[in-house]
Amino acid sequence: SGLISGGDTNPFGVTSGRVCDLCAGIQDDPYIQVMMAGSTLRKVKSRSWKKNRYFRLLEDGLTIWYKSRWAGRGHSTFSVTDLEAVREGHQSEVLLSIAEEFPAELCFTLVFHGRQGNLDLVAESPDEAQAWIQGVRKLIHKTQTMDEKERLDQWVLDWFHKADKNKDGKMNFKEVKKLLKMMNVEMNEDHALHLFTVRRRNQRLTPSYDFSSLKRLVKDSELFSSIFRYGEKLMLEELESFLSVEQHEGEQSTQHAQELIECYEPSETAKKQGAMSLDGFQMYLCSQEGSIFKPEHQDLYQDMSQPLSHYFISSSHNTYLLEDQLRGQSSLEAYIQALKRGCRCVEVDCWDGYDEDPVVYHGHTLTSKILFKDVISTLKEYAFRASEFPVILSIENHCSVEQQKVMAQYLRQILGDMLQTTLLDGQVPQQLPSPQELKGKILLKAKKIGGLEEYLDETCTDEVSDEEEMANCDAEMKSKAKSKMSRELSDLVVYCKSVHFGGFEHARSHAKCYEISSFSESKAKKLAKEAGTDFVQYNTRQLSRTYPSGLRTDSSNYNPQDMWSMGCQIVALNFQTAGLEMDLNDGLFRQNGCCGYVIKPDFMRDGNTQFSPDKPEEREGYKPLRLSIQVISGQQLPKVNQKEGSIVDPLVRVEIHGVPQDQAKDETSHINNNGFNPVWNETLDFTIHTPELALVRFVVEDYDKASRNDFIGQYTLPFTCIQPGYRHIHLLSKDGTAIPPSSLFVNISISELT
Repeated sequence: SGLISGGDTNPFGVTSGRVCDLCAGIQDDPYIQVMMAGSTLRKVKSRSWKKNRYFRLLEDGLTIWYKSRWAGRGHSTFSVTDLEAVREGHQSEVLLSIAEEFPAELCFTLVFHGRQGNLDLVAESPDEAQAWIQGVRKLIHKTQTMDEKERLDQWVLDWFHKADKNKDGKMNFKEVKKLLKMMNVEMNEDHALHLFTVRRRNQRLTPSYDFSSLKRLVKDSELFSSIFRYGEKLMLEELESFLSVEQHEGEQSTQHAQELIECYEPSETAKKQGAMSLDGFQMYLCSQEGSIFKPEHQDLYQDMSQPLSHYFISSSHNTYLLEDQLRGQSSLEAYIQALKRGCRCVEVDCWDGYDEDPVVYHGHTLTSKILFKDVISTLKEYAFRASEFPVILSIENHCSVEQQKVMAQYLRQILGDMLQTTLLDGQVPQQLPSPQELKGKILLKAKKIGGLEEYLDETCTDEVSDEEEMANCDAEMKSKAKSKMSRELSDLVVYCKSVHFGGFEHARSHAKCYEISSFSESKAKKLAKEAGTDFVQYNTRQLSRTYPSGLRTDSSNYNPQDMWSMGCQIVALNFQTAGLEMDLNDGLFRQNGCCGYVIKPDFMRDGNTQFSPDKPEEREGYKPLRLSIQVISGQQLPKVNQKEGSIVDPLVRVEIHGVPQDQAKDETSHINNNGFNPVWNETLDFTIHTPELALVRFVVEDYDKASRNDFIGQYTLPFTCIQPGYRHIHLLSKDGTAIPPSSLFVNISISELT
């Protein structure tokens, strides 16, 4: 309840007789029946750690429960909603390592959303493995295709099962009181007892949600009382008026109103009348069309035919690491996770390995090692699953000439035609090719002997240095960083030749479009401060890569917005580290089909631009905007403190990230003891000087007057992707994964400054 407006809380809208929506239609499935009966599966963490665990799908059709046969009462659970996919066979590093012991038909991997590690399992028979593989896939599909009403039903059901301690499928009043606390609801005990008594069935409640309670609450809100003035239906002209005036849709509102009724109205009678009921209206507001994010910007909508230097490119630093840079694990899974997030530039640190087989790890540290050939095989497998546009493979090369030749062989043999090794038209380019022209191609970014204009003998080698490695070394180490390069590897570099940056003046007269320089975060910030306009101009022609300071041994990140404001395209971040910086990266690249490429504003693509992030008012076409956000309410916020009786005190902070003049934040007051349906009705106002570069981040925190606030959820998106009007913001976890049905309800207005 309180989906839209908040209000008096009544979570007791429950009746008997309904089954879990997730289980409906699949309970008779033979795979699901095997899962519910339970299986002994071998959980594998390494070649030496393989232990039997008893796994079972619980009656809710959502929770997978498992324990050791000998672990007494201890057990673990996870939800199907936490799962992204099931891999069949030896499709993980761990299962590959035991391939000789267990055949592929017994093995499978459960892949979790976000940064959570995978679960590798071995069944006792091929049939049992298939039951779990196909059964989990069906359940994942079921959860991914639920509508908002079904998600809310499932959310209530989840909490019911958590509070139903004796697992009898019913709840007494003591269990109900605990349920309220678990759901972030603070309620007077007498009021709770009254509601329980009214709704009871033999002093017990069963887990089936009644939406009449929701309708009673939302009908009393200001929004709904103003719209549904004459009953519980909106006629077509009333819906048109709402879309035109409140949702700022203008002339297109007439056709859109008809489409919304057809899509979201559950009543066939209302459809025939050309009307929308309260149920249909709620479903619209909670849908993607009612989301704060413009639906038309979710798909690929930008011009992809411009030079690579005209795009921001989602980029990863030390991609092979799952943790920190001193002792962290190197893993192929890190590459898979980055590529699945739409990353289009991955990094490989290459070192000489045993038996002439190059390895990848963070040199001179205790990070583990993986084989270069396995990284390239993983790249081939996953490079274009999330996006068809080019991937840049950034090589940090510390290998001997001999092992560089091995690297070149692997690149050619494994990637084949995927690897771009020739000029597209046979001519030395005057500008970089476009993402459209390079679809499905992998570009090697590395040092190169000579330029595209030159022809060198095949036996020629030359001394070249790696700029990122040099930046983090002392004088003695710098001399050792010099290395020879093989012609075989050099020949694979076409459009991304790594070069030392010689200054903006030198670049204007000598730089080639295919040359790319790397800048540490401190170097980039220094250049931005001393010559901001020059930096922006430089980035209209050349690709620039920025990377975190070598002192960030904990794999923390710098703020990418500072680099994007200079037009830097390849702003490399530690994807394994959640937080503000990755929220901004995910937010920027959430648009344009999540393809990993976002076109820069036109004033950052003009080689003669005079734009300076410090002086946005001096650019041509300067039009500041006012952003007004009425934070109305929150719905079903997650519990951050699992202590008995603890209920969150939520507040909402809105942050603007962009050019220096746009950096701002403001927040609501906090609401005491209500994470279920808090109501703020507070308005936050901002002035946006450069809307084309601004990101807006909504953060919900649990207020604590004695210590730092606890994070509850966030959502970040480009300012240019915001839909004005009454909108829902579906919150994400710190890891960037969805936490349905948690959301904020806001009213957004965007206007020109007068």
